Amino acid sequence: MNGFVLAHASDLHLPFEPRLRPSQRLSKRQLSAWSWQRRKALHRPEILDALAADIRAQAVDHVVITGDVTNFSLPGEFGAAAEWLRALAPPGALSVVPGNHDALVRLPEAEGLGHWRDWMPGEAGWPWRRRFDGVTLIGLDSALPTLPLLARGALGSEQLERLEAVLAEEGAAGHVRAVALHHPPAEGAVSRRKALADRAALRAVLRRAGAELVLHGHARDARLDALAGPAEPIPCLCVPSSSAVPSAVDEGARWHRLVLRGGARPSAEVRVRRWSMLDGAFVDAGTYELLLPRNA
Repeated sequence: MNGFVLAHASDLHLPFEPRLRPSQRLSKRQLSAWSWQRRKALHRPEILDALAADIRAQAVDHVVITGDVTNFSLPGEFGAAAEWLRALAPPGALSVVPGNHDALVRLPEAEGLGHWRDWMPGEAGWPWRRRFDGVTLIGLDSALPTLPLLARGALGSEQLERLEAVLAEEGAAGHVRAVALHHPPAEGAVSRRKALADRAALRAVLRRAGAELVLHGHARDARLDALAGPAEPIPCLCVPSSSAVPSAVDEGARWHRLVLRGGARPSAEVRVRRWSMLDGAFVDAGTYELLLPRNA
């Protein structure tokens, strides 16, 4: 395999000024609206424009976005986000998994995530999978409504059971398996109030069934963790918000260009594309190679 080029971005928080009805104010949306008044200066439209242009210029085969595309889970947001996603890449070249901001409250499918079905190809439910030449991208849904001040996630036993079966099937086919979700599986990656509730159960599935790479967002800093696999550790790679200016709490916008290669020694070449305040553009911030596990 010459290499499958995957762009990984996350936590876009597309700008959207909320106009909440009285009934909508009696929910987490009101807290998010107050928070947005502080955060909207950090998630800049010009960075999002530059992000889309940079991804298109980097000759990628596919784009995966690991959640928090929206801020308030308002029906109008999902439609506006769909327009942004459609302009970024055609449905066959783009996949999305939801984040906690995309599931602040329960919303009918047609008003919410139904707008994104072109980029969430799970006809039989979660997880979805997309097969390419020697690579399988597997998407998980960890987003669920929670109590105020919580941003936790969960996968649930049924989704984890299906994930294990998909991983076993794709491993038997000899594919490089890249698992994408919003919440980090590694212990201590985020605070308890933001953590994946069943992260230990997910790690147990990965330890039994194996995978070659895990991708996620949700954390404010880039991370590279190692998760136990059947034979060798599984790299777990986090990209922070791809739209945030550098600040005391955000590392600053970046996305990763990954070249996935299979064979006897699978690998991933990771090129970091970072927003430069000086250049007003995304620039190279280093390239490194990950040796992926032989866990199939």
